[in-house]
Amino acid sequence: MENRPKTTVILAMTADGKIADFQGNAARFSSDIDQNHLEKQISLVDGVLFGAGTLRAFGTTKMVKDAELLANRKDNNKPSQPVHIVVSASGKIADNLRFFSQPVPHWLMTTKKGADNKTSQFEKVLTCAEIEVGTINLVEAFKTLKELGLNHLAIIGGGKLVANCLEQNLIDEFWLTICPYLLGGKTAPTPVEGMGFLSSHAQKLELLSLEQIEQEIFLHYKVLSI
Repeated sequence: MENRPKTTVILAMTADGKIADFQGNAARFSSDIDQNHLEKQISLVDGVLFGAGTLRAFGTTKMVKDAELLANRKDNNKPSQPVHIVVSASGKIADNLRFFSQPVPHWLMTTKKGADNKTSQFEKVLTCAEIEVGTINLVEAFKTLKELGLNHLAIIGGGKLVANCLEQNLIDEFWLTICPYLLGGKTAPTPVEGMGFLSSHAQKLELLSLEQIEQEIFLHYKVLSI
């Protein structure tokens, strides 16, 4: 991990493991308690990473607004908001999203082709090498983020980005909130998408903590090295 930031995936999912419905609509089933939990975790990091699909679904990102959390960031010599980084190989992000009016640093992680397609709304564009056409080399990209002073990243979706990070051994921890809903649907997104792993190569986790608050369960896992 010396050459890359520490990474923490933070996701809320239904009891049947879905992070959105079968149409891919933004998941808004978590409680205010979970939203506060997400805000607290984001307040601890230097950068927030999410895929273009997640941005398109919600249109915004999660900011740090709580006065105590903002004060803690100031006490630790951190800017009020972490950098918010959209991952998009195509670079095609609509420039009228509310995200761009939020007072956070807006970065784009993309390919050379994507950099040509980008909107001018991004203050910084990271042009990354590709493993194959349309797949960003996240190992090299994360090295760049580390060099830019981002030592801890929160990854907040979607499942495809999480899968790509897992495949490239770039995830350290998971925070998963289980919410009391069922969505079903074989095409509904889950926390880890992609091709999947054979059972013989399943990624192993170590449970660090478990807490129930009202109707939600908060699970904190460490990803064990392969």
